[in-house]
Amino acid sequence: MPRNTLKLATALSLLATPVLSACGGNSAAADEKVVTVYSADGLKGEKGDGWYDRIFKDFEKQTGIKVEYVEGGSGEMVQRAAREKRNPLADVIVTLPPFIQQADGKGLLQKYAPKGSDQVSGADKGAEGTWTSVVNNYFGFIYNKKELKQAPATWEELLEGTYKNKLQYSTPGVAGDGTAVLIKAMHDFGGEKPAMDYLAELQSNNVGPSASTGKLAPKVDKGELLVANGDVQMNFAQSKTMPNLGIWFPAKDGGKPTTFALPYAAGLVTDAPHTENGRKLLDFMLSQDAQKQVSEIGGGFSARQDVKATDANATALAEIIDGVEVFEPDWDDIDKNLTSYVDAWKSATDS
Repeated sequence: MPRNTLKLATALSLLATPVLSACGGNSAAADEKVVTVYSADGLKGEKGDGWYDRIFKDFEKQTGIKVEYVEGGSGEMVQRAAREKRNPLADVIVTLPPFIQQADGKGLLQKYAPKGSDQVSGADKGAEGTWTSVVNNYFGFIYNKKELKQAPATWEELLEGTYKNKLQYSTPGVAGDGTAVLIKAMHDFGGEKPAMDYLAELQSNNVGPSASTGKLAPKVDKGELLVANGDVQMNFAQSKTMPNLGIWFPAKDGGKPTTFALPYAAGLVTDAPHTENGRKLLDFMLSQDAQKQVSEIGGGFSARQDVKATDANATALAEIIDGVEVFEPDWDDIDKNLTSYVDAWKSATDS
């Protein structure tokens, strides 16, 4: 899918109507049949066959409200909304932790509890009622199943010459999944310093920065890369059209493979130009019908506890994370110290 063209066209259309968006929903803009979504990548299909594609189409058909979609890295979307804080252009932000917490801390999100959010676990929504997970997910890595007989088992294996210029991970601080590399490494290696020491050593095999995690999967599928980072939902969905993708979870040598929950979390933008439309879209995203499609179409895990998917994808997803140790990051610490962690990574890797 020509994402760059989509982003440019959407951005130009947004820039063309700044006056309509300037009054926080108190002008004629509030009456427009449109809602603008700033989102991390992963939920829109490469061929128009993703969860977003389906629910946006259904939402527009049901309500007559057109969804304007802008996609980028998790941090990139929050930074953009922050720059526009005095003149908001987005109505809804969907991003990964810790960036949803960052958006909340910057005052970019207003309180709104979508219908059905009472069925979302307390750990998967903001304590102040400013954001709610809409698709549950887990961090992971991908490898090329055609070139590698089996996935690497450990972080240490990635230091081998086999992966020289054949390994890439998205940029911490910009991409949510890239930031997740730091979080998992600090957990697996037992702290910031040993994690940074490892990532400094890994840098000799690393191709270089990537603002978008979603762009790495096609490279792995084609064999341009052997290994990259990602997340279970996005990569599972991509594997339907990229048959060489395999999902795996690195362990520290002598340890168990680990992962952690990395949900897509959505919030209503403060002074959104189309606040009521944003509320309607969030309600729709958390509706039972939309949530039943999360695994069937999107390859993810429903955010609602009362939706128990039994489709073939749901079974396959359960098998992927079977036997993998799931830990819970200290999101308050990560939100507070994210800048210092990213700076430490930049220093260690000369990035």
